[in-house]
Amino acid sequence: MKIFIKNMVCIRCQMVVKAELEKLGLNYNQVKIGEVDLVGKIQPEQLEQLNTGLKKAGLALMDDKKSILVEKIRSAIIELVHYSEDQIKVNLSDFLSEKLNYNYTYLANLFSEVKGITIEKFYLTHKIERVKELIVYDELNLSEIAYRMNYSSVAHLSNQFKKFTGLTPTHFKMLKSKRRDTLENV
Repeated sequence: MKIFIKNMVCIRCQMVVKAELEKLGLNYNQVKIGEVDLVGKIQPEQLEQLNTGLKKAGLALMDDKKSILVEKIRSAIIELVHYSEDQIKVNLSDFLSEKLNYNYTYLANLFSEVKGITIEKFYLTHKIERVKELIVYDELNLSEIAYRMNYSSVAHLSNQFKKFTGLTPTHFKMLKSKRRDTLENV
């Protein structure tokens, strides 16, 4: 049985979900960003207890099909940008259509309607947040970051970075007081 969880965007969220499941004695096969694959059925009172525990951590169970699909879109983008070392070989629309088995136009319209932001803008916002993270870590130069984040050039990365942040990547690197947004706030 699969259950879907809203606002689950990081490894810490996965740890919180696992802890709540274990507290209730619920067995699971896998906990991924946005969803849990439970072993067997879950009783309604257990589901309510799980939801209560999750809400304390800013998470929540979802049962509405449209909300679940929007959360799957969010999760796919977050995993792609923040947790995958692989670059997608196709454009974002084809990637999401293939991964979620829906027409991209439907996904884009639904996402915009529910979130009030386009999929593309959401994706680019997350890419810029990941670039900020890589700049702050100071392990890669801008050319390596541009390559890793699938930009055509350092100039393209720099232009998009400035458009979103108002700063050049170099200026951002010098500003230690400028902090990254948490994934929950993006």
